[in-house]
Amino acid sequence: MRAVGLITEYNPFHNGHLHHLQESRKAADAEVAVAVMSGHFLQRGEPALVDKWVRTRMALAAGVDVVVELPFPWACNSAPRFAEGAVRSLDALGGLDAICFGSEAGELGILQAGAELLLQHEGELVRRTSSLLRSGLTYPDARAQVLAQLAENAGVAELLRSPNNILGIEYLKALRQTGSALSPLTIPRIGAGYHDLEAVGALASATGIRRLLAEDAAVTPFLPEPVHAVLKQALDAGHAVADENLHRLLLARIGRGATSLVPLYQVEEGIENRLVAAADTSRSYRELVDAVKARHFTRTRIQRLLCYILNEVEREEMSEFLAVGPLYLHLLGCTKRGRAFLAVCRKRLSLPLIANYSRLHAALKRHYGPQGARYRLAERMLALEMRATRNYTLLMKKWDGGSRNRDFFEEMRSEGDGV
Repeated sequence: MRAVGLITEYNPFHNGHLHHLQESRKAADAEVAVAVMSGHFLQRGEPALVDKWVRTRMALAAGVDVVVELPFPWACNSAPRFAEGAVRSLDALGGLDAICFGSEAGELGILQAGAELLLQHEGELVRRTSSLLRSGLTYPDARAQVLAQLAENAGVAELLRSPNNILGIEYLKALRQTGSALSPLTIPRIGAGYHDLEAVGALASATGIRRLLAEDAAVTPFLPEPVHAVLKQALDAGHAVADENLHRLLLARIGRGATSLVPLYQVEEGIENRLVAAADTSRSYRELVDAVKARHFTRTRIQRLLCYILNEVEREEMSEFLAVGPLYLHLLGCTKRGRAFLAVCRKRLSLPLIANYSRLHAALKRHYGPQGARYRLAERMLALEMRATRNYTLLMKKWDGGSRNRDFFEEMRSEGDGV
C-alpha cells in the first residue's frame, strides 16, 4: 500500500486542508494518508482550539487514514525542531513512500535551493542576524536582510518570507539531516494565506476561522460537512480553550517569582524579570504577551515560552529530549484502511507504537529494556505529554468531570474510511 505523510495541526481542519489531503494522495499516487499531528500545544505557542482527540475525529471524518501525535518537545518549538520531530515520526512508521506539504511557492526546485542556502550558511546566518539585532532591527527584519545578502537568487530570499515556504524548507532540511528516504512533494497553497483573516471563496485560514468562531460568526462554508459536525459538537459542549483560563494559570505560575523561572526551557537573557513585571499588571493573555515581547523576542517565541512555563518544561530535560528525537509513536486514530496499512508496516516500525497508555510501560520495556537509559527518558517524555494534557483540561471552558489523565482513558479513534 503506497502511503503519503502529512505534517499537520488541524486547528481546525478546513477546506484548505481537505484540498491538501486530496492533492497529496494524487501527487504521491497513494492509497493511504498518514498525518503526524501536534497535540494540545502548537508550533506557534498556542493551545489548540479543541483537544487532540476531537481534531483526530475531524481528520478521520475528512479522509485521513492514520493520525499519530507529534510529541510536545517538537510540536511546540521552532520551525526546524517541529520539522525534525515530524519527519522522524513519519520515518519511524517504516511504511511511507513520500511526504507532501503545501507551500506558497508550489515548486520543489526553488524550495530545495532555499534549504541548501540555509544548510550551507547556518552559522553565518546566526552570527550576522545577532549582529543586526544589536543594531536595533527586529529579528524577522534582521534575518530577512541577512538572507537577501547570502542568496545569489533574489527569489530564494523572498520565498523565506512566507510561512508555508519556511516550513517546507525546514521539512526538506530535516529529510536531508536525518537521512530519510521519504520523497518530498509539494503542492501550491490555495485560497487565504496562513495569517489572513479574510476568506477567499470557501477557503479560509485556520487563523481566520478561529477569529470567526470567537465572534460567534458562521464557519460552515469553510469546513467539510462531516468535520463541521464534529467541531460543532465539541464547541457546543464548551470543550474549547478559554484565553482567560490560560492567563490566570500563567499568572499563578509566574507569580512564584523570577528565580523559579530560571531553570525552564528558553528562559534566558533576564527575560524572567520581564515576565514577572508583565504578569503583575497584565489584564489578559494578549496584554501579557505584548508586555514581554521585544525586538529580539518575537510574539511566537514568547507564546512558546509561556507554554513551557505553564507545563514546567525544564531546560536540561528538554535538551535531552531534543538530542535523541521522539522515542515513541502515539496512535490517536485510524480508519479501516489505516489499520490495514499499520498491519503491513508493523514489522518495520523503528519506535514503539502506543495506542493505549495503559500498556505504554510494557511497550517501552519491550523496546528499550527495563534498565535502559532510553526507557527512562521515554517515560519522562511521556510524563511531559501527560502533564500537558492535564493542564489543557484546565484551559477548557467546561470540564465534564472524570480523570484529567485523559491519555489513559480516551479510546483510540477508530472510524470507517472517510469521504
